[in-house]
Amino acid sequence: MTPQSAAALRCPVCRGPLMPLGSSLRCAQGHSFDLAREGYVNLLPIQKRHAADPGDSKLMVRARRSFLQAGYYAPFQTALAELCLQVAPREGQTHVVDAGCGEGSYDRVILDTFAAGGRPCVLAGFDLSRDAVRLAAKLVPEGAFAVGGSFCAPIRDGWADVLVNIFSPFAGDEFCRVLRPGGVLLYAVPTPRHLYGLKEVLYPEPYENAEQQTGYAGFTPVGERTVIDTITVRGEQIRNLFAMTPYFWKTPLAGAKRLNELDTLTTEIGFRFLAYRRK
Repeated sequence: MTPQSAAALRCPVCRGPLMPLGSSLRCAQGHSFDLAREGYVNLLPIQKRHAADPGDSKLMVRARRSFLQAGYYAPFQTALAELCLQVAPREGQTHVVDAGCGEGSYDRVILDTFAAGGRPCVLAGFDLSRDAVRLAAKLVPEGAFAVGGSFCAPIRDGWADVLVNIFSPFAGDEFCRVLRPGGVLLYAVPTPRHLYGLKEVLYPEPYENAEQQTGYAGFTPVGERTVIDTITVRGEQIRNLFAMTPYFWKTPLAGAKRLNELDTLTTEIGFRFLAYRRK
Protein backbone atom coordinates (compact mmCIF):
# COMPACT_ATOMS: atom_id res chain seq x y z
CA MET A 1 0.00 0.00 0.00
CA THR A 2 1.36 3.42 -0.94
CA PRO A 3 0.30 6.79 0.53
CA GLN A 4 -1.30 7.52 -2.85
CA SER A 5 -3.46 4.42 -2.84
CA ALA A 6 -4.20 4.67 0.90
CA ALA A 7 -5.90 8.00 0.17
CA ALA A 8 -8.80 5.97 -1.27
CA LEU A 9 -9.76 4.57 2.13
CA ARG A 10 -12.08 6.00 4.75
CA CYS A 11 -12.57 5.38 8.45
CA PRO A 12 -15.39 2.90 9.18
CA VAL A 13 -16.19 4.71 12.44
CA CYS A 14 -16.47 8.40 11.50
CA ARG A 15 -16.19 8.03 7.70
CA GLY A 16 -13.35 10.52 7.52
CA PRO A 17 -10.30 10.05 5.26
CA LEU A 18 -7.50 7.85 6.49
CA MET A 19 -3.82 8.73 6.27
CA PRO A 20 -0.74 6.52 6.77
CA LEU A 21 1.02 6.98 10.08
CA GLY A 22 3.86 4.52 10.62
CA SER A 23 2.44 1.01 10.49
CA SER A 24 -1.19 2.13 10.77
CA LEU A 25 -3.84 4.29 9.15
CA ARG A 26 -5.41 7.09 11.19
CA CYS A 27 -8.20 9.61 10.65
CA ALA A 28 -8.48 13.16 11.98
CA GLN A 29 -10.69 11.93 14.84
CA GLY A 30 -7.90 9.65 16.07
CA HIS A 31 -9.35 6.30 15.02
CA SER A 32 -6.42 4.05 14.17
CA PHE A 33 -6.20 0.79 12.18
CA ASP A 34 -3.09 -1.35 12.08
CA LEU A 35 -1.60 -2.46 8.80
CA ALA A 36 -0.97 -6.19 8.56
CA ARG A 37 2.50 -7.42 7.66
CA GLU A 38 1.34 -7.97 4.06
CA GLY A 39 0.19 -4.35 3.79
CA TYR A 40 -3.60 -4.60 4.04
CA VAL A 41 -5.93 -3.19 6.70
CA ASN A 42 -9.15 -4.46 8.29
CA LEU A 43 -11.88 -1.81 7.90
CA LEU A 44 -14.92 -4.03 8.33
CA PRO A 45 -17.16 -2.46 11.01
CA ILE A 46 -17.57 -4.69 14.04
CA GLN A 47 -21.37 -4.70 13.65
CA LYS A 48 -20.96 -6.12 10.13
CA ARG A 49 -18.87 -9.09 11.24
CA HIS A 50 -21.60 -11.72 11.27
CA ALA A 51 -19.01 -14.51 11.42
CA ALA A 52 -15.64 -14.94 13.06
CA ASP A 53 -14.00 -15.18 9.64
CA PRO A 54 -16.45 -13.87 6.99
CA GLY A 55 -16.16 -14.23 3.24
CA ASP A 56 -14.68 -17.04 1.18
CA SER A 57 -12.76 -19.71 3.06
CA LYS A 58 -9.01 -20.23 2.78
CA LEU A 59 -9.72 -23.34 0.66
CA MET A 60 -11.77 -21.36 -1.86
CA VAL A 61 -9.29 -18.48 -1.95
CA ARG A 62 -6.27 -20.74 -2.53
CA ALA A 63 -8.13 -22.70 -5.20
CA ARG A 64 -9.09 -19.50 -7.01
CA ARG A 65 -5.54 -18.16 -6.87
CA SER A 66 -4.11 -21.37 -8.33
CA PHE A 67 -6.75 -21.59 -11.07
CA LEU A 68 -6.54 -17.94 -12.12
CA GLN A 69 -2.75 -17.87 -12.10
CA ALA A 70 -2.79 -20.93 -14.39
CA GLY A 71 -4.34 -18.67 -17.05
CA TYR A 72 -7.70 -20.33 -17.65
CA TYR A 73 -9.58 -17.04 -17.25
CA ALA A 74 -6.99 -14.91 -19.04
CA PRO A 75 -9.54 -13.83 -21.71
CA PHE A 76 -11.72 -12.34 -18.98
CA GLN A 77 -8.83 -10.60 -17.24
CA THR A 78 -7.63 -9.09 -20.51
CA ALA A 79 -11.10 -7.94 -21.53
CA LEU A 80 -11.75 -6.33 -18.15
CA ALA A 81 -8.44 -4.46 -18.22
CA GLU A 82 -9.14 -3.23 -21.76
CA LEU A 83 -12.58 -2.01 -20.71
CA CYS A 84 -11.10 -0.17 -17.73
CA LEU A 85 -8.72 1.62 -20.10
CA GLN A 86 -11.56 2.36 -22.49
CA VAL A 87 -13.82 4.04 -19.92
CA ALA A 88 -11.05 5.72 -17.88
CA PRO A 89 -10.49 9.49 -18.04
CA ARG A 90 -8.28 10.40 -20.98
CA GLU A 91 -6.16 12.76 -18.93
CA GLY A 92 -4.69 12.56 -15.45
CA GLN A 93 -4.72 9.68 -13.05
CA THR A 94 -7.42 6.99 -13.06
CA HIS A 95 -8.80 5.75 -9.74
CA VAL A 96 -10.05 2.14 -9.90
CA VAL A 97 -11.93 0.32 -7.13
CA ASP A 98 -12.47 -3.44 -7.11
CA ALA A 99 -15.52 -4.32 -5.01
CA GLY A 100 -15.09 -7.93 -3.92
CA CYS A 101 -11.50 -8.06 -5.14
CA GLY A 102 -10.81 -11.66 -4.15
CA GLU A 103 -7.15 -12.64 -4.27
CA GLY A 104 -6.15 -9.84 -6.67
CA SER A 105 -5.42 -11.60 -9.97
CA TYR A 106 -7.73 -9.30 -11.96
CA ASP A 107 -6.25 -6.24 -10.25
CA ARG A 108 -2.71 -7.23 -11.21
CA VAL A 109 -3.71 -7.42 -14.87
CA ILE A 110 -5.58 -4.09 -14.71
CA LEU A 111 -2.60 -2.21 -13.28
CA ASP A 112 -0.13 -3.87 -15.65
CA THR A 113 -2.33 -2.94 -18.62
CA PHE A 114 -2.50 0.71 -17.57
CA ALA A 115 1.27 0.75 -17.05
CA ALA A 116 1.90 -0.79 -20.48
CA GLY A 117 -0.24 1.94 -22.04
CA GLY A 118 1.58 4.70 -20.18
CA ARG A 119 -1.59 5.60 -18.28
CA PRO A 120 -1.28 6.41 -14.53
CA CYS A 121 -3.63 4.39 -12.34
CA VAL A 122 -4.24 4.01 -8.61
CA LEU A 123 -6.19 0.99 -7.42
CA ALA A 124 -8.00 0.09 -4.20
CA GLY A 125 -9.86 -3.13 -3.48
CA PHE A 126 -11.80 -4.73 -0.67
CA ASP A 127 -13.27 -8.12 0.16
CA LEU A 128 -14.94 -9.78 3.14
CA SER A 129 -12.36 -12.56 3.13
CA ARG A 130 -9.21 -11.74 5.06
CA ASP A 131 -7.41 -14.62 3.35
CA ALA A 132 -8.27 -13.19 -0.05
CA VAL A 133 -7.21 -9.64 0.87
CA ARG A 134 -3.92 -10.93 2.27
CA LEU A 135 -3.07 -12.57 -1.05
CA ALA A 136 -4.20 -9.53 -3.04
CA ALA A 137 -1.98 -7.20 -1.01
CA LYS A 138 1.03 -9.42 -1.67
CA LEU A 139 0.32 -9.74 -5.40
CA VAL A 140 -0.43 -6.02 -5.87
CA PRO A 141 1.67 -4.22 -3.22
CA GLU A 142 1.09 -0.80 -4.78
CA GLY A 143 -2.68 -1.11 -4.32
CA ALA A 144 -4.67 -0.33 -1.18
CA PHE A 145 -6.49 -3.44 0.04
CA ALA A 146 -8.88 -3.68 2.96
CA VAL A 147 -11.15 -6.22 4.58
CA GLY A 148 -14.57 -4.74 3.96
CA GLY A 149 -17.96 -5.38 2.37
CA SER A 150 -19.80 -3.94 -0.62
CA PHE A 151 -22.65 -2.70 1.58
CA CYS A 152 -20.19 -0.82 3.85
CA ALA A 153 -17.47 -0.02 1.32
CA PRO A 154 -14.29 1.34 2.99
CA ILE A 155 -13.79 3.87 0.16
CA ARG A 156 -14.10 7.66 0.25
CA ASP A 157 -17.10 9.37 -1.37
CA GLY A 158 -16.63 9.99 -5.08
CA TRP A 159 -13.06 8.68 -5.18
CA ALA A 160 -13.49 6.15 -8.00
CA ASP A 161 -13.45 6.84 -11.72
CA VAL A 162 -14.04 3.15 -12.45
CA LEU A 163 -15.58 0.54 -10.16
CA VAL A 164 -15.19 -3.16 -10.97
CA ASN A 165 -17.51 -5.85 -9.63
CA ILE A 166 -16.94 -9.48 -10.66
CA PHE A 167 -19.69 -11.84 -9.50
CA SER A 168 -20.02 -9.96 -6.19
CA PRO A 169 -23.18 -8.58 -4.55
CA PHE A 170 -24.60 -5.48 -6.23
CA ALA A 171 -24.69 -2.67 -3.66
CA GLY A 172 -26.18 0.11 -5.76
CA ASP A 173 -26.29 2.85 -3.12
CA GLU A 174 -22.70 2.27 -2.04
CA PHE A 175 -21.45 2.03 -5.62
CA CYS A 176 -23.11 5.37 -6.39
CA ARG A 177 -21.46 6.90 -3.32
CA VAL A 178 -17.99 5.60 -4.16
CA LEU A 179 -18.10 6.56 -7.86
CA ARG A 180 -17.72 10.18 -8.92
CA PRO A 181 -20.59 11.57 -11.03
CA GLY A 182 -19.97 10.30 -14.55
CA GLY A 183 -17.81 7.44 -13.28
CA VAL A 184 -18.30 3.97 -14.74
CA LEU A 185 -19.27 0.67 -13.13
CA LEU A 186 -18.10 -2.50 -14.89
CA TYR A 187 -20.26 -5.36 -13.63
CA ALA A 188 -19.32 -8.90 -14.66
CA VAL A 189 -22.05 -11.55 -14.66
CA PRO A 190 -22.00 -15.13 -16.04
CA THR A 191 -23.40 -16.00 -19.43
CA PRO A 192 -26.15 -18.65 -19.46
CA ARG A 193 -23.70 -21.46 -20.31
CA HIS A 194 -20.75 -20.38 -18.16
CA LEU A 195 -19.25 -23.58 -16.69
CA TYR A 196 -22.00 -25.69 -18.27
CA GLY A 197 -19.55 -28.55 -18.85
CA LEU A 198 -18.79 -28.59 -15.13
CA LYS A 199 -22.48 -28.77 -14.29
CA GLU A 200 -22.99 -31.62 -16.76
CA VAL A 201 -20.67 -33.68 -14.58
CA LEU A 202 -22.04 -32.50 -11.24
CA TYR A 203 -25.78 -32.73 -11.82
CA PRO A 204 -28.13 -35.27 -13.49
CA GLU A 205 -30.01 -32.32 -15.05
CA PRO A 206 -27.59 -29.42 -15.68
CA TYR A 207 -29.16 -25.97 -15.95
CA GLU A 208 -28.25 -22.72 -17.63
CA ASN A 209 -27.60 -19.61 -15.56
CA ALA A 210 -30.46 -17.13 -15.35
CA GLU A 211 -30.10 -13.89 -17.28
CA GLN A 212 -28.95 -11.13 -14.93
CA GLN A 213 -31.08 -8.03 -14.36
CA THR A 214 -29.50 -5.15 -16.25
CA GLY A 215 -31.24 -1.99 -14.96
CA TYR A 216 -30.16 -0.29 -11.73
CA ALA A 217 -31.25 2.93 -10.01
CA GLY A 218 -28.66 5.70 -10.21
CA PHE A 219 -26.95 4.24 -13.28
CA THR A 220 -27.37 4.53 -17.04
CA PRO A 221 -26.37 1.53 -19.20
CA VAL A 222 -23.64 2.55 -21.65
CA GLY A 223 -22.50 -0.71 -23.20
CA GLU A 224 -21.86 -4.41 -22.90
CA ARG A 225 -19.15 -6.84 -23.94
CA THR A 226 -19.53 -10.63 -23.90
CA VAL A 227 -16.47 -12.86 -23.77
CA ILE A 228 -16.99 -16.58 -24.48
CA ASP A 229 -14.42 -19.36 -24.71
CA THR A 230 -13.99 -23.10 -24.20
CA ILE A 231 -11.31 -24.40 -21.87
CA THR A 232 -9.92 -27.83 -21.07
CA VAL A 233 -8.91 -28.15 -17.44
CA ARG A 234 -6.60 -30.92 -16.28
CA GLY A 235 -5.64 -32.67 -13.07
CA GLU A 236 -5.77 -30.81 -9.80
CA GLN A 237 -7.01 -27.66 -11.51
CA ILE A 238 -10.36 -29.41 -12.01
CA ARG A 239 -10.68 -29.64 -8.24
CA ASN A 240 -9.57 -26.02 -7.88
CA LEU A 241 -12.22 -24.85 -10.34
CA PHE A 242 -14.87 -26.75 -8.40
CA ALA A 243 -13.68 -25.45 -5.03
CA MET A 244 -13.79 -21.80 -6.13
CA THR A 245 -17.44 -21.95 -7.23
CA PRO A 246 -20.69 -21.95 -5.21
CA TYR A 247 -21.37 -25.44 -6.58
CA PHE A 248 -18.77 -26.74 -4.12
CA TRP A 249 -21.24 -26.24 -1.26
CA LYS A 250 -24.44 -27.49 -2.91
CA THR A 251 -23.43 -30.45 -5.05
CA PRO A 252 -24.60 -33.98 -4.10
CA LEU A 253 -21.80 -36.36 -3.13
CA ALA A 254 -22.37 -38.46 -6.25
CA GLY A 255 -21.68 -35.48 -8.51
CA ALA A 256 -18.57 -34.48 -6.58
CA LYS A 257 -17.32 -38.06 -6.82
CA ARG A 258 -17.78 -38.11 -10.61
CA LEU A 259 -15.82 -34.89 -10.91
CA ASN A 260 -13.04 -36.12 -8.65
CA GLU A 261 -12.52 -39.12 -10.95
CA LEU A 262 -11.88 -36.96 -14.03
CA ASP A 263 -8.44 -36.31 -15.52
CA THR A 264 -9.69 -33.67 -17.98
CA LEU A 265 -12.74 -31.44 -18.12
CA THR A 266 -13.84 -29.36 -21.10
CA THR A 267 -16.36 -26.61 -20.46
CA GLU A 268 -17.72 -23.42 -21.93
CA ILE A 269 -16.95 -20.24 -20.03
CA GLY A 270 -18.47 -16.82 -20.51
CA PHE A 271 -18.69 -13.40 -18.85
CA ARG A 272 -20.94 -10.48 -19.72
CA PHE A 273 -19.26 -7.19 -18.82
CA LEU A 274 -22.05 -4.66 -18.31
CA ALA A 275 -21.02 -0.99 -18.29
CA TYR A 276 -23.02 1.65 -16.41
CA ARG A 277 -22.39 5.36 -16.00
CA ARG A 278 -23.18 6.89 -12.63
CA LYS A 279 -25.78 9.64 -12.99
